[in-house]
Amino acid sequence: MNIDRAVLAFAGAVVLTGLALAVLYSPWWLLLSGFAGLNMVQAAFTGFCPAAIVFRKMGLKPGNAFR
Repeated sequence: MNIDRAVLAFAGAVVLTGLALAVLYSPWWLLLSGFAGLNMVQAAFTGFCPAAIVFRKMGLKPGNAFR
């Protein structure tokens, strides 16, 4: 798995977790999904992604999007 796929998997997991917690506990958990979505949009324009930095330090190989 490369950094790009790991970032996409992590972002998807965060969004789905936020949605599940909102359904089960409180609609305030939708803020977690919103934060993940905003982070994905800013990463698309700036190329800066904190999760990509963490995955790089964990030893994953770079992909095309995050180096």
